[in-house]
Amino acid sequence: MTIDHIQGHTTHARRGALKNAFRYSVDYVLIDLAEHATDAPAALLSRNHFNLWSIHDRHHGGERGQGIGMSWFHDVLSARDFPVANAEILLLTQPNFLWFHFNPVSFWIALIDGEPCAFVAEVNNTVGDRHCYFCAHDDFRPITPSDQMHAEKLMHVSPFQTVEGAYRFNFSLTDKDLHIRIAYENRDQGVIATLFGPRAPVSNRSLLWGALRRPLGAGRVVALILWQALILKLKGARFHKRKAPPDGLLSEGSSSPVTQK
Repeated sequence: MTIDHIQGHTTHARRGALKNAFRYSVDYVLIDLAEHATDAPAALLSRNHFNLWSIHDRHHGGERGQGIGMSWFHDVLSARDFPVANAEILLLTQPNFLWFHFNPVSFWIALIDGEPCAFVAEVNNTVGDRHCYFCAHDDFRPITPSDQMHAEKLMHVSPFQTVEGAYRFNFSLTDKDLHIRIAYENRDQGVIATLFGPRAPVSNRSLLWGALRRPLGAGRVVALILWQALILKLKGARFHKRKAPPDGLLSEGSSSPVTQK
């Protein structure tokens, strides 16, 4: 497995009476950390040391800033009797750009025979919190694009949404492309977000083009988040104070809908 550079797009559309929507281009990397244990096959992308683009284990797999990388997801799978020995484990994430790092969401993915059979959505907010949502069918059969995986929302993400309701994930990863849809629903409120794009082997050319087209990488992501927050504030969206994250880092999703309280 090579490392893929996904030059894709993300869209967000707010549900409810107050409307807001946007679409931005983004750079993600899909990487097999076991195969690329020391470095990446492109001079402009590094593993665990500074570069134009880089991926650091401490940013993933565990408490925020104290991650242990792939071994964390391996332990999560093993604790649930997932057939880890037969699995290919991938990380989908926005890499660091120079010294900038921020990921609204990364995904740990377990493939069996090339099909996604379990994933963890590693969600981060802009105030230093993290919570992870584990999703899989009870029998670990492949997750198809039409399957809906459900998880109760437990962590503050946006100051313009409450910590209530639930997520619905649709997840598709093929040899050609990636498509993820996340619907956050809280009665008649919420947000629909997507991430999609073609898979292509990482190269110095693609990384340089990404840096020129989307300068500052994660720094640009934070700036866009703040810009959209300003737009919502000017439109009159209600501001909600941050709630402390749940005690546990990981919660269980399922293929059954979450009953909203």
